[in-house]
Amino acid sequence: MTSPSASESESRQIEAIERDIDRIRTEQAAIGSRVQDLLRREDPERGVTFHEEIFRLQQDKLRMDTEIQFLQVKLRRITSTW
Repeated sequence: MTSPSASESESRQIEAIERDIDRIRTEQAAIGSRVQDLLRREDPERGVTFHEEIFRLQQDKLRMDTEIQFLQVKLRRITSTW
């Protein structure tokens, strides 16, 4: 059986992880909007392209996906009962 202080510590960890996941998802949404904006503004015929920035943003989004997966695993480990 876990002690009350251990339960409180786990609760704080869970809340912190959930906040991190929410923050990352918010950042991902902003990146998605930015990518869409850049794609709309591109005009290859006139030489206006943003391929480097779009690629970098997509890489950031993938990195954030990995961070979320890592945090979700961490969350499951904390909340699982043996």
